[in-house]
Amino acid sequence: MKNTLIAFLMTAYALVSAGKASAHSAEKLERLSVKALHHLYNQNSKAQALGEKAVAVLVFPEVIKAGFMVAAQRGDGVLFKNGQVAGYYNMTSAGYGIQAGIQKLSYALLFMDEDSLKYLKKSDGFDIGSAPGLVMGDQGFAGSISSTSLQHGIAAFIWGQKGLMGGLGLQGTKITRYYPSE
Repeated sequence: MKNTLIAFLMTAYALVSAGKASAHSAEKLERLSVKALHHLYNQNSKAQALGEKAVAVLVFPEVIKAGFMVAAQRGDGVLFKNGQVAGYYNMTSAGYGIQAGIQKLSYALLFMDEDSLKYLKKSDGFDIGSAPGLVMGDQGFAGSISSTSLQHGIAAFIWGQKGLMGGLGLQGTKITRYYPSE
């Protein structure tokens, strides 16, 4: 157990340190986020339909996940409301379970109503596990959700996975507002 904890702490520290060292400027992060969101919408018509009805979209264009038994992931993102930047956010996750590998992916949260968006803004760090009405969507699952069936809460999409990460485990994710360099 002690070795697992040490491995977890080293993985988490490496991801957080690497993320801070390579943090993008606000302008570059915005460009990457717009490009990633367009990519999602081009490959997933359900995500695009939901995005057109969403009151805001939080896009993490580059999330890195790595670990062995314990895993961590990190990424910076942009919140768009009415097509304009409404804030910058950081996502950090930690997990424990039967898992191994390293992966890069893109991630988006579509806020379907003002109450869900208010939850993001008022919380001191947004914990996805306690988010109101969260629905996960990917290429396989997205066929079961639509812009008419999901009108409240938050829809989450993961796409563009590269690398190899597999396994099962428990994970907690924290999303916090931050202010990048210009």
